[in-house]
Amino acid sequence: MAEPRRVNLALQGGGAHGAFTWGVLDKILEDDRLEIAGISGTSAGALNGSALKCGLARGSRQFARETLDWVWTQVGAISDERITDWFAALSPMAVSHAIEMSPGYQALDLFNRAVSPYLRPDVAEGALARIVEALNFEAICSDRGPQFHVGATNVRTGKIRLFTREEITPAAILASACLPTLFPAVEIDGEHYWDGGYTGNPALFPLFDPQLPRDILIVNINPLERPELPVTARDIQNRINEISFNSSLLRELRAIAFVQRLVRTGAIPEGAMKDVLVHMIADDALMRQLSVATKSVPNPAVLESLRRAGQAAAARFLDQDFDAIGERSTVDLEEMFA
Repeated sequence: MAEPRRVNLALQGGGAHGAFTWGVLDKILEDDRLEIAGISGTSAGALNGSALKCGLARGSRQFARETLDWVWTQVGAISDERITDWFAALSPMAVSHAIEMSPGYQALDLFNRAVSPYLRPDVAEGALARIVEALNFEAICSDRGPQFHVGATNVRTGKIRLFTREEITPAAILASACLPTLFPAVEIDGEHYWDGGYTGNPALFPLFDPQLPRDILIVNINPLERPELPVTARDIQNRINEISFNSSLLRELRAIAFVQRLVRTGAIPEGAMKDVLVHMIADDALMRQLSVATKSVPNPAVLESLRRAGQAAAARFLDQDFDAIGERSTVDLEEMFA
C-alpha cells in the first residue's frame, strides 16, 4: 500500500456554518490515503480543529469523527438518522431566511447591536464554554498527532496571536471565537482577545514550517465572491463582514502567489522559500444562499444540510484532485488575483 499523502488543513471560521467543515473532516477522516500533518483553525475552525486533534493525538481517526459528532450534537445538530433524513429534505435556505426574518431574531439582532456585551448575560458564551471545556486538552496540547495552531486577535495591538501546544486552553478557543458585538473580550495573561477572523481566517503562515508538507488544504466557509450587488441594509452588513473575514486569507494567498511566481521565473533559487501548494474545499453556491442568521442561531436542519454538503464537497475534491496533492496546486492563484 502506498504511503499516505501528507497535507495541512486551514479551517476557516463562520459560526454555526462551521458544520460544513465538520462534514469535510468526516469525509477526509474516512480516507486513509491522507495524513493530516498540521492544522490552523480560527473560531469555528478552531473548535473543529480541537475535536480533530483530540482524536488524532490518540491515534484514532474514528475517535476524531466521534468527537466532531459530539461537538456538533452539542451545538444543535441531530444525530438520529431517522430524523436527519427528514431534515435533509428541508430547504436549508428557506429555514435560514425564515429565522432571519422572524421577529424574535430581528429583535435579538437589534438588541445585540445596541447593547454592549458587557451589560448583558453571556448565555451563548456559557453554552460554548461548556462544550469547549469538555474536550480533552491533554490530547489537544500534546506533541502527538498533527501540529495545531489557533488564531485570535489582540484587541490592544490589532495583531494576530497564535496559540500552540500548551497555550491552547479553553480560553484560547473561546478567544478565537469571540465576536465583539456578542461576547466580552477574553482575557489571557493580561491581554484581551477577539475573534481571530479579523487577522487570520485562518492563518496560513504557521503551516509554512519546513517540517510540514507543501500542501495546504483550505476549508472555506465565507463566500469569496457574490455576483449580485447587496442592496438591503442586512445584505450590505453581511457582505461587509464576509469581506472583512476573508481579507487576511486573501492577503496570505496573494503572498503565496508572489512566491510561486518568483520560483517559477527563477528569480529566487529553488528551495530558498517554501513553494506552497494550495487546495480549497468550499461550496460558495450554498453559502451564498444562507442568511447570516444561522451563523449565530444553530438550526438542526441547516446543520445537517451543511454537514452533508461538506461531505459531498470533500468527496468531489478527493475524486478529482487527490492525485494533485504533493504535485501541484488545484487553486489557480494567478487567475484569482488577475
